[in-house]
Order: sequence, then structure tokens, then C-alpha cells
Amino acid sequence: MIELWPPIPYPEWKPTCDALRLWAQIIGKYRLAHTPWMNHSWHATLYVHPRGLSTGPVPDDGQAVTILLDLHDHVLSAESSNGQRGSFPLEPMSVSAFFSRMRDVIAGIGGQLAINGKPNEIETPVPFAADFAARPYDRPAVERYHRALVSIDQVLQTFRTGFLGKVSPSHLFWGSFDLAVTRFSGRQAPLHPGGVLNLPDAVSREAYSHEVSSAGVWPGGSGANEPMFYAYAYPASEAFKHSVVEPAEARFDATLGEFLLTYEAVRTSADPQATLMRFLQSTYAAAADTGSWDRDQLECSTGRPRIPRPVPAS
Repeated sequence: MIELWPPIPYPEWKPTCDALRLWAQIIGKYRLAHTPWMNHSWHATLYVHPRGLSTGPVPDDGQAVTILLDLHDHVLSAESSNGQRGSFPLEPMSVSAFFSRMRDVIAGIGGQLAINGKPNEIETPVPFAADFAARPYDRPAVERYHRALVSIDQVLQTFRTGFLGKVSPSHLFWGSFDLAVTRFSGRQAPLHPGGVLNLPDAVSREAYSHEVSSAGVWPGGSGANEPMFYAYAYPASEAFKHSVVEPAEARFDATLGEFLLTYEAVRTSADPQATLMRFLQSTYAAAADTGSWDRDQLECSTGRPRIPRPVPAS
């Protein structure tokens, strides 16, 4: 029986996770380089796919190209609307080797990998083409991580249906390597201070141009040595960090300025989906209440299959 919420202890697969993050950056930068800018960098993200992580269709010289990091069969596959396909196996290799193989695969289907070749949001970044360090590839760990992403993504997808205001897709930001959903109050936010590690200030300021309540999950890193759910508000009032949220295992981290909940606490709970939903709902409510959002106008009941949302009487 396949475990839908498998253990994904970060220290045990950190070297593979680090490689996967850098590979995802190369894939995401390909999408970024070819796709017109969309609000909050939504044009550059990756999506959870039944087989791994996908770019979705990317415009490239008049055709559409999709890149799939297939974490089931452990291949990178590329296909074009012109009918061509290409792939190479995911295996222990350097970032430079991955970059070269991906460039060749994209060229082989009529596309072009012309990207900013330096990683983002990573300390002491080494250009992809010059990163010759040997990287491991732990297949079972990658498969467990993907199963966890699929389960988490389903909860995030459901959570986003309970909002009538502007809300992001459930998508993976390859810079920080987190899967996230963001809700917006509809009001403009104060200018973001910038200063995100190896990220242009113009990008972070556009991302936080409007008030947000955001939540997601890291596999590890980013201040946590284990997989961790997080939730934050921007801007956040002083009252936000004192809010009572659920479940009881959730805590506010003063250094990060975010509520945190370990993946392990969710995974081992009696109902992981319900536990995660409580965290998402309660931290959003904390952000909305302390930020004076118009909740009556922004919220709605969670969507259900085949049932249209009722239209309020005029």
C-alpha cells in the first residue's frame, strides 16, 4: 500500500534535495525567460504533476514546450507542440551536467535554453554551467517527497477555493523551493524592503505589492532542519504573532516572522488533511483579523465538485 503522507526527513536526503532544487531552478528559469511577466512572478513557477513537477506550456519561438521533472520514472522529459520529444535520465550528476543535458534536449525539440545562469535565493551561488560538484540522486527519497507534494497540493487546492478575492494557484517557487498558496486583501501594501538573498529587489517588491496572507511548505532548509509548513502575512501587525492558531503544535518563529508547523506533526496526526487545513484556515484568519481584511466580502464556503457556487441575492 502506497503511503500518501510518507516520512521525508530532510537530513537524510539533503544532498539530493539540494540537487533537485538547483535542477528545478534551471527548469523554472527556462519558463521565466520565455513567458510574459505575470503579477507576483506567477508566470515563472512550477506545478505539482501526477508524475513530478511541470512547467506547463511555455511559449518558445511560436511553439509550446512543456518540461516535466518526472519523479516516477526519474527522467527529465520535454515535449513540443510541433510533435517532438526528448528526455534524459535523472541520476547522480553535477549541476553542470544537468544544465548541459537540458540545453541539448530543448534544442533537440526546437527550443532554446537561454537563461540567467546563476542560482537565486542560495548562499554563495555557483553558476550552473560551472557547478561541477558530484551530486547524489536518492530515488526512494525523491519518490517519497513527490508523494508528499501531491498530498499537500490537494489540500492547498481545496483551501484556495474558500476565497472570493484574488488568490494564487498552488505552485512551487523554485528559488526558495516551497509549494505555496497566497490570498490577497485587495489593498496595496507598503513598499517591500527587499534584501532577499540573491534576488533582485524589483522582483520581491513586485511580489509583495499588495497585502497577502501566504502559506506553504519547505522540504527543509530556509531556517528549518526538517520539512515545515509556514504561514505569514505581509504587512504583519504586532498582533499577528500573538494570534492563537491551530493545531496546538503550531508555533510562531520570531526570527522568520512566521507561524511554523512541522510536516511530521501533520503526517502523524489522525487526519493529516484536516490537520493541515486547520493550520491554513487559522493562520489566514489571524492575518485577516489583525490586518482588518473585509472577510465578509472575501470569503466563501469551500468549493465542492459539481456544485456551482450560489450567487448572493442582489
